[in-house]
Amino acid sequence: MRKISHNFFRKYIANIVIALAIFCVGILTYQGGIVGAFSSNDSQIIYAGNSKNNTISLMFNVYMGNEYVESILETLKKNNVTATFFVGGIWVEKNQDCFMKIYKSGNEIASHGYWHKDHSKISDEAQINEIQLTDNLITSLTGIKMTLFAPPSGAFNKHTSYIAKNLGYKTIMWSKDTIDWRDQDENLIFSRATKNCESGDLILMHPTKATAQALDKVIKFYKEKGLNVDTVSKNIL
Repeated sequence: MRKISHNFFRKYIANIVIALAIFCVGILTYQGGIVGAFSSNDSQIIYAGNSKNNTISLMFNVYMGNEYVESILETLKKNNVTATFFVGGIWVEKNQDCFMKIYKSGNEIASHGYWHKDHSKISDEAQINEIQLTDNLITSLTGIKMTLFAPPSGAFNKHTSYIAKNLGYKTIMWSKDTIDWRDQDENLIFSRATKNCESGDLILMHPTKATAQALDKVIKFYKEKGLNVDTVSKNIL
């Protein structure tokens, strides 16, 4: 497996070029004191998938720890379903073996930025770096080009979705949050993941112990309701 070289961070230069390009687009569309290219794009942010395709998606934000990732992968495989893993770049660098297991499992890989920064509080250039650095890293390891971006903590500003779109990404939020990073309660996580569930739901999770314990029951519940469990990309078609 390839390791990331020290030259990786030289790609910051490329990101600066991208930032300047976006800035120039903004200048060219300036009208009446308002930068038109940076108008609010909240409508482009996706909170749910297709309500008619009978599909529900599990999305795992992965940016700390790796103790329960393999258990989650085993449960997904056992139930013959796939999920979407939004990975943080710094986590991937520190856990490349674990990341490659996710990738080779056939589940979808998506971006959760690099340093897990609050995109509502950082500059446009910093947002570009967060997305592009992770993009470069994952491509160097797998050869794939990710297309989905989940802002850390669900935080974004009026430029975020525009920046993501221009880097080839759709900005993804969620319709149900298990809050499993805070509440380590298997039954509570099950309840939050399944209450009033419906086609198109995007279920936010993290690879915690309680989530690993609840996951099999959650998937079986969806199947009993006649819902398919598949990746976010297929759900939002």
